[in-house]
Amino acid sequence: MKKALFIDRDGTLLAEPADEQIDALEKFAFVPGAISGMKALSGLGYELVMVSNQDGLGTPAFPEETFLPCQNLLLETLRGEGVVFDDILIDRSFPADEAPTRKPRTGLLTAYLDGRYDLGASFVIGDRDSDMQLAKNLGATGLQLGPLSWAQIVERVRRSARRVTLERKTRETDIRVSVDLDGIGDSRIETGLRFFDHMLDQLVHHGGIALQLRCQGDLDVDEHHSVEDTALVLGEALRQALGDKRGIGRYGFALPMDDCRALVLLDFGGRSELVWDVRFTREYVGDMPTELFRHFFQSLANAMQANLYVQARGGNNHHLAESIFKAFARSLRQAVARNVFSYELPSSKGLL
Repeated sequence: MKKALFIDRDGTLLAEPADEQIDALEKFAFVPGAISGMKALSGLGYELVMVSNQDGLGTPAFPEETFLPCQNLLLETLRGEGVVFDDILIDRSFPADEAPTRKPRTGLLTAYLDGRYDLGASFVIGDRDSDMQLAKNLGATGLQLGPLSWAQIVERVRRSARRVTLERKTRETDIRVSVDLDGIGDSRIETGLRFFDHMLDQLVHHGGIALQLRCQGDLDVDEHHSVEDTALVLGEALRQALGDKRGIGRYGFALPMDDCRALVLLDFGGRSELVWDVRFTREYVGDMPTELFRHFFQSLANAMQANLYVQARGGNNHHLAESIFKAFARSLRQAVARNVFSYELPSSKGLL
């Protein structure tokens, strides 16, 4: 689903003169941090929507020709920084009109209320209490300038943009996964297979992510469904948390562990492939069938839409499995790391 940032104009982007509207170029000035903040937000995969009340725009009290120069200068300045609004919605009523389109009412935003947008993952950014009430009315999160700086607003949005929660329930498994690629929050893993939990825990400690994962599966039948479905939901959560993949490392690691060595190559290129070169000599490690390790990574690669190359050698099967998961975690950490100063897409094709 799409996500949006609904952003107020006067007092949030443009510094607002005391008890006045911005109706002349000599009053034009940006709020400190607004330009750099908008530049940072424009690379996070949200649609940018300007939502503003402009009392009586187009009436003799406020002719449109006094508004347009300021509005055009605002848009041209931001466009020069690579920031382009997807939609501009301006209510022209006076407060006394109590129009359904005037903030904090949602009448101006009907196009965003038809189910195509994940409003729970969207934000309203503004400087007034009415902006925060608009957020509440939409079911979005409100971030108020004043109590928060522009830098703090960007950080709040940036953190949430790489956080995903998914649930999947079938007749065989009931799974809930929450992933935060920036490692914010507590982690807890419960699959009913203790060795599998131990392996997935490597993603937290070596991958730098936060992971809450609960799987209730039909272990009385077999371990297969729990392992496979966990991989599918986890992989889908990782894929969604990457968003449009702008600014990420994309590629990922080799490491030694005691008697073992593991090489895991990872590419979030949008295609799915697994190359597996590992030989276990035991049927089980703990309560985990060793044949399911390959199946886990195959299902994970499919769900992540990523290429995985896994090669490992060693004598101790516990160490062999653990070295693979650690190497994958390190690859993941390297591949999802994002350069906050550059939101370029890591692809010569311009598409991932």
